[in-house]
Amino acid sequence: MAKYLVRRILLSILTVFLTTIILFAVTQVLPGDIARVILGREAGDEAVNALREELGLNDPSVVQYGRWLGRFLSGDWGRSYSTQTAIRPLVADRLGNSLMLAVVALLLAVPVSVLLGVVAGLRQRSAVDAVVSVGALSVVGLPEFVTGVVLIELLAHGLHLLPATSSLPPGSSFGEALPFLWLPGLTATLVLVGYISRLTRAEVIEQLKRPYIRTAVLKGIPFPLVVWRHLLRNALLPSVTVIAMSVSWLVGGIIVIENVFNYPGVGRLLLFAIDRRDIPLLQAITLVLVVVVVVSNMLADLAVGILDPRTRSK
Repeated sequence: MAKYLVRRILLSILTVFLTTIILFAVTQVLPGDIARVILGREAGDEAVNALREELGLNDPSVVQYGRWLGRFLSGDWGRSYSTQTAIRPLVADRLGNSLMLAVVALLLAVPVSVLLGVVAGLRQRSAVDAVVSVGALSVVGLPEFVTGVVLIELLAHGLHLLPATSSLPPGSSFGEALPFLWLPGLTATLVLVGYISRLTRAEVIEQLKRPYIRTAVLKGIPFPLVVWRHLLRNALLPSVTVIAMSVSWLVGGIIVIENVFNYPGVGRLLLFAIDRRDIPLLQAITLVLVVVVVVSNMLADLAVGILDPRTRSK
């Protein structure tokens, strides 16, 4: 297991390093002049050239990349061109908000979707299976903003149980933010439940056909024990990977949900950086999201390695 862990960590570090090269190269070839974007269209050529020299934009690309990566690793992420504020605390605050929302969504989605998928798989072609399958497909088919608006009307305006918006003050703790996390968390949960439950159901049905299940039952092992000790261990392997991919989506990809509930997450900040062509902010957010994806996938690989020791040799 130690060699497997070391191999996965080294692979993750290499992945992040290669991504930094691709990210920097992409931002270098984007159309437009950053200096002119900062100063505005009315700025003269002398002022633009002076700013380019000040920012080091006239240096060779290799020098710029080394300087950018070195500063990023040392904790100096620069200043936002748009807001003229330090980037690291801004991204850290938004990342904390997105992680809180991801925790709530995963705590709701994972147990519910796995339970529904297992029950539907064990009772294939029954009324329960039909309800779970149709419900999952219906929720997945709805756009996220529609689900969010329905939940706002039902739980906020109708029953007055939760706040309709999720605007958080900067630096809010998890306890302070929790009342504002339920509605966007439920919206994301409904999307995840549809995917994960369907995947779990399909894998449970597939595992029920395997000889080891039949052998365990013929040996007299109670069927609930067979499901708990043997079937779930193998049926959850694909779901673990999907859950890991969902973490990156919850942290940086739920821009629609964040806009519906006015939630200050990383996704909205990324959209802001793209709209303002704020390259330092865009680079910082993208690299942070890449790290989140790599770490979540590495943890998924470790979980799969624990559930299925055969994968450790791959």
